[in-house]
Amino acid sequence: MDNTSHIPSLDLRPAARAVAQLTAAVDDARLADPTPCPKYAVRELLGHIVGLATAFRDAARKDLGPSTNTDPSSVLPVLHDDWRTVLPQRLDELVESWASPEAWDGHTQAGGVTLPAAIAGRVAVNELVVHGWDLARATGQAYSPDDASLQVAYELMKPTGDEESRGGLFGPVVEVPESAPLLDRVVAVNGRRPDWRPGA
Repeated sequence: MDNTSHIPSLDLRPAARAVAQLTAAVDDARLADPTPCPKYAVRELLGHIVGLATAFRDAARKDLGPSTNTDPSSVLPVLHDDWRTVLPQRLDELVESWASPEAWDGHTQAGGVTLPAAIAGRVAVNELVVHGWDLARATGQAYSPDDASLQVAYELMKPTGDEESRGGLFGPVVEVPESAPLLDRVVAVNGRRPDWRPGA
């Protein structure tokens, strides 16, 4: 993972908007369906998205505490009954928080890891892109994230030969041709099979 600390700020709005559109179309009947995340049904995936939006919102604000210092893999996410209201609100707050130039300065914390804020913002983009894909595949929806967000995610996660830098938070890179669509390459470097389908 590239740990360059000085990079320009990024616009998280397109990636967040794509996720918001997906979540708005999720039927309650699909909450128990499987997802590309082996431990998560759609319910847990949505709970995770709420949690990551909250954590990275607080990371941008440098409001460090339980939302930023907890390893997300340590507990199974819980989806609360008010998620249809809370999730789009959290996504809006995430975008607004990272729109501040100060969000990208210094260091912050997310998932219990202290890291340059400029990198944390890129991680937030990657999380939105990849979990948007997870949700789209699990619920049978079309998904076309913007090219800029895809490029940020790929540059962040592409193999460098130092796999320890991935921190053990992602599955092994899935091999795909360099000619594959950028979205396929992004999900592959995040440990997903681009051809994943429920029941496949």
